[in-house]
Amino acid sequence: MNAVPMLVEMVETLSFSRCEGVLAQLLVKRMTELGFTATTDEVGNAVGRLGADPADAERTIVLLGHMDTVPGRVPVRVEDGKLYGRGSVDAKGSLATFVQAAARVEPAPGTAIVVVGAVEEEVTTSRGAHHVATRYAPDACVIGEPSGWDAVTIGYKGCLWIDVRGKRDGAHGAGPGRAIAEEVVELWNRVARDAADFGPGGDGLFDGVDVRLDEFRTESDGLVDAARARFGMRLPPGFDFRAFRAWCGHNADELGLTLEFRGELPAHVGARGDGLGRAFGRALAKRGVRPRFLKKTGTSDMNVVGPAWRCPIVAYGPGDSALDHTPNEHIELAEYERAIDVLADALIVGGWARERGAADA
Repeated sequence: MNAVPMLVEMVETLSFSRCEGVLAQLLVKRMTELGFTATTDEVGNAVGRLGADPADAERTIVLLGHMDTVPGRVPVRVEDGKLYGRGSVDAKGSLATFVQAAARVEPAPGTAIVVVGAVEEEVTTSRGAHHVATRYAPDACVIGEPSGWDAVTIGYKGCLWIDVRGKRDGAHGAGPGRAIAEEVVELWNRVARDAADFGPGGDGLFDGVDVRLDEFRTESDGLVDAARARFGMRLPPGFDFRAFRAWCGHNADELGLTLEFRGELPAHVGARGDGLGRAFGRALAKRGVRPRFLKKTGTSDMNVVGPAWRCPIVAYGPGDSALDHTPNEHIELAEYERAIDVLADALIVGGWARERGAADA
């Protein structure tokens, strides 16, 4: 199937987190048509394989994208060479790039190329990535996230979410003491003020501790007042999660609040000079482009599989990440097609593949 129609079809197929089944079956069908051995695994990931069985392969490279999107329906349309729709950038464009690029080359002898469309990347469970982290031991991995066709991402910040809850017997507003809502606000102020002390320090966006108040709600039934909040954190390499959790717990106890920590992931940074980074660098240089190596303030499935696999790892995909999750999400189709060419070349340069039809050495 041609690259553009496949991507349009993928974007037209709704796949909000935990509802990826229809897209998974579509991907299995399309990968099978393109010559992959394809199926869905135990957790619903769409998995396609070319070349050797990973269990017996001399070398394996995993191209790990994700199928799910955040909520929100962006009308799917093609205008002025741009494809609009939820997931076009984050990150169906990258996943389609993986499928199309792998299909245009042949795995080198003894090599397995595995394309995974993972479930639940956009929620804190990262279920698909956690599953494949225990199933493969690749020699290299490319994560499917928008970097722009002419750049490669080598690192992502870590993350942590804190759910805060409190209840207190109702009282007259003129009475002594603070309302439970004020106690939640006090905890927020302390976290916003002091969380940076648990990081390594640094002035750059990637090295700093970012804290955001994602949610704050109050309610009362006339007898009991309640308040809850959610704090979101983006965290640099070297952040001391254990000490921070203990500090938060102490402060919450003092204020009469309860906490739940969710989605903890440490930052992960790869090396721009390893074999994978050099392969992308050469593929881009072939097109007269000086490659850019990025570190991003968000998170991705790199944070899950990077520490588990400890292999060369980068993220790559077409599109502008500033459009992620926005009502105007769209991808330039010419950029998508350039990214396919770059990834195919990187697979060849890195030794995981050869040009289709090339004879064995």
